[in-house]
Amino acid sequence: MKNTGDFILLDKSVLKELTLKDISIQLPDLKNIFESKAIVIANWLIEWIDADFKSSKIKENDLLPKKAEFAYHLGVSIGTMQNAFRIIEDKGYVESKQCLGTMVRDRKKPSTTLRKLTSKRDVSINLLKKYILDNKVKVGQKLPSSRFLAALIGSSANTTRLALENLCSVGIIDHQFKASNDSSWILKSNTFTMPRAKSAVSTNVTLVEQVQKDLENYITKNLKVGDRIPAHENLSKELKVSIKTIHDALKSLIKNGVLLALRGRYGTTVIKMPNESAFSPRKETSIFASAQETAFYNYEKTQNHIKEIIAQNYEIGSKLPSIVQLSKELDLSPNTIRKAFNNLAIEGYLRFERGRYGGTFVMDIPETSSHSFKWLAVSPKYVRVY
Repeated sequence: MKNTGDFILLDKSVLKELTLKDISIQLPDLKNIFESKAIVIANWLIEWIDADFKSSKIKENDLLPKKAEFAYHLGVSIGTMQNAFRIIEDKGYVESKQCLGTMVRDRKKPSTTLRKLTSKRDVSINLLKKYILDNKVKVGQKLPSSRFLAALIGSSANTTRLALENLCSVGIIDHQFKASNDSSWILKSNTFTMPRAKSAVSTNVTLVEQVQKDLENYITKNLKVGDRIPAHENLSKELKVSIKTIHDALKSLIKNGVLLALRGRYGTTVIKMPNESAFSPRKETSIFASAQETAFYNYEKTQNHIKEIIAQNYEIGSKLPSIVQLSKELDLSPNTIRKAFNNLAIEGYLRFERGRYGGTFVMDIPETSSHSFKWLAVSPKYVRVY
């Protein structure tokens, strides 16, 4: 375990990973229940953690089995397990962390400051609390349906239901039926407090925004204009977050003009220091098209190439090879083939059918008089100027 000031970084290799065989209590009865499965499973997990924590079979920072393993073992969906894990995390029994897993917490000790993502559910919880206070909902009074509340606070129906489940687990509201999407939510207590304005703002700072600031500091200290940034995988290990989080943070820096993403071996390059308010782009960075533009041309090239294949080898009603087969033949990713197929279907050249005898069928023979390869590695603006 390493302390980096505001956050504690844990090494997964030294943490004990619990297995389903370590569960010392009977499985929960999910048939004859009057609450949602997520709540029943959450109470079962709490019972197991409490029992084995007292006997030292489970210790602080031990990792729970994966949600998918629990879901298969209990015969429920991964979504149900996700909701159950959220409930026990809200109650302080566990704490989740990207790239690590779900760790058991000692509820008698103060919570550690693990680098975490502020979820949409957390924001919805505060908005629901605000709705209760603003509308002076009385104890015992029925709340509107989750769908109505979702539209009111500008959240999805599923996220709102998760927020309602959280308020239920902490004793603020209660529901009469076992299905969490029923409308019979009743206010149980209105003695809760709202976060202060200052802390509310800090609470809504997402992990991506935190990592974006860390990347800005990293660029300022280690790089200069024209330098390439390290690979996503290396940055992920450096900052102890997932590659997806690094990707999203880099997208924000690209949008803000700090970085320029180029396809292939050129990589992502620093074109402006984070603390600069204005900059003059270097000539070499303006020559190349952005990754987004070159990706478009790459898809167009693939579409035109497939048009030529159809025109030369197939007739109307013929069945094309599968996406996987074509990706191997053309040495392209299945995703690129899939996008090309979708665009050709929109243009009316292909039709998709499902089922045993389904596949991708030719609806019309495309014209191939246009140039088949329009892909450019350089910016069209540069071509027009020079």
